[in-house]
Amino acid sequence: MSKQLYTLEFPVRCSPTILYEFLATSNGLGEWFAETVDERNGNFYFSWNGSTEEAEVLDQEEERFIRFHWVGAPKSEYFEFRIDKSEITNQTILVITDFAEKREIKDQSQLWDYQVKELFHRLGN
Repeated sequence: MSKQLYTLEFPVRCSPTILYEFLATSNGLGEWFAETVDERNGNFYFSWNGSTEEAEVLDQEEERFIRFHWVGAPKSEYFEFRIDKSEITNQTILVITDFAEKREIKDQSQLWDYQVKELFHRLGN
């Protein structure tokens, strides 16, 4: 069964510059996304509960977005952190794009909600 693309949006009270540091550096990601994060040879190694997953950076643009691909996952799947601005309120918006089985999207969304709450805590939101 193929996974489906889904997107989540979270308003953030901080500058795109600061937010990007938390989304695109091993130190920043280690603050909220995984227990430890290492970057070697352009790949990121995320560790949770003694298990490590490797992700390669597919594309990125400073202060705009970073797109990762889990090594071993189908080539068409990725997860992305994008920084947008609301044209109406001028508020910074964190847009997370990911893939999951249709029946798992709700659980995966709740996991992202939890992770983003941790990010907001670190950002002082």
